[in-house]
Amino acid sequence: MRRNFGNLPLVPDGLVAESVSSAGETVIVIARAEVGEASCPLCGDMSRRVHSRYVRHVQDLPFSGQGVRLCLATRRFSCERRDCPRRIFAERFEESVLPVRARRTSRLEHIVHHLGLALGGRPAASFAKRLMLPVSNDTLLRVVRRRACAPTEASTVVGVDDWAFRRNHRYGTIVCDLERRQIVTLLPDREIATVEAWLAAHPEIKIISRDRGGGYGEAAAKALPAAMQVADRWHLMENASAAFLDSVRKSMRVIRKCDWRNDDQPNAAHERGKAAVRKLSATRGDERRDQRARQRGNVDQADRPTDWP
Repeated sequence: MRRNFGNLPLVPDGLVAESVSSAGETVIVIARAEVGEASCPLCGDMSRRVHSRYVRHVQDLPFSGQGVRLCLATRRFSCERRDCPRRIFAERFEESVLPVRARRTSRLEHIVHHLGLALGGRPAASFAKRLMLPVSNDTLLRVVRRRACAPTEASTVVGVDDWAFRRNHRYGTIVCDLERRQIVTLLPDREIATVEAWLAAHPEIKIISRDRGGGYGEAAAKALPAAMQVADRWHLMENASAAFLDSVRKSMRVIRKCDWRNDDQPNAAHERGKAAVRKLSATRGDERRDQRARQRGNVDQADRPTDWP
């Protein structure tokens, strides 16, 4: 028997629940749209001519420790405007209720998004399973990326560097906004022409941070000659470390000759260090000798005859 469950909180606003049943740990709710007409997504005219129906399965928030699945009866309408190229269209629901082609309601998508932001991928997926929200870690990450806010202001300080799609096989170029600490884009390769074309399309850039190689510098000089080019901190430290190690490696013969062990007149610090080492060694030797003596004394006491004075 069909009953009206429109006042129940099982369904979002704008939908009417017609029947509720249970299958294992899942509550199945058959629902439909509350209104009797829909607007054509192409021309915008309203239509009441129903062409056909189909069932749309949507996941919703859990209810009383059970998962909820909406079986949404979706109608196809015939557009009544003669010059409209869209003759048949499926009814659309409000974005706050159910987005187009979505498999989850907007209120469930909101919860999934916050779980992904708070816990990440795998921890959030494990916790969502306990909440009767079976979503995978990849789904959580996709929701976070899809709902990420795009930057509204143009980037003026960017960093350009190479990165690996697959190490030792395929490399690309990553461009980051250094003020917001966000990735701007990923270019498919490291070619000068590719980087130059992207920089030329963004004349608002004023400062470019790059490595000390010549490729990115040449692309920046051609595309944005007025922009300031700086070497990024990581490459400066890397190059300074490599230069220091190279200089030490070349001077090892001289360094070995200046070793304090081969010096005729060692300084006071070396003498104090050697004295401390000798003192520590002597102390440890005395402790070991005392320990061995105590052990021998215990053995002698145990072997001593009872009639000894």
